[in-house]
Amino acid sequence: MKPEQANVTRLLRAWSDGDAGALDTLTPLVYEELRRLARRAFRGERPGHTLQPTALVNEAFVRLAGSDVAWQDRKHFFALAARMMRRILVSHATARSASKRGGGEIRVTLDESAVGGAVPDDRLLDLDAAVSRLATLDPRQADLVELNVFSGLTFEEMASVTGLSTSTIDRELRLARAWIKRELTG
Repeated sequence: MKPEQANVTRLLRAWSDGDAGALDTLTPLVYEELRRLARRAFRGERPGHTLQPTALVNEAFVRLAGSDVAWQDRKHFFALAARMMRRILVSHATARSASKRGGGEIRVTLDESAVGGAVPDDRLLDLDAAVSRLATLDPRQADLVELNVFSGLTFEEMASVTGLSTSTIDRELRLARAWIKRELTG
């Protein structure tokens, strides 16, 4: 483990144990990584998206800071940050869809290329619902889709977060893509 990774883990644990000063020290250490994840999540989004990566990071960090989580380590923190970013993006897309279409959702197909990068608002809600259904059948595959699509992590980064090999991640994501594609095309 790299020294800065060990330091983040130590600070997360101190913060979990009630050391408020640990959060102040931790913030600059994780903030740039969170911004990088948010920028990846926005790749392929429509121009002029009303939610910007910095706002996504700020919202996710505020929610994480306000949570009562027993942080295990740096990987755990970034995995939960990815989930939080997903929830925020989905919430934003839901609100946008409701105002744009009078509250109705439109079912659309998802091409395989969309499950490998950011997803535009018009497909995000359907993808989120499909990933939630997948989680009931195969939580690991759903987690991998979440880390890849909503956080934009590479296979190597996902391997670091999950402890899985890149070949296992590749295989699991191929299965998940096929399942999601079938779900979204009816």
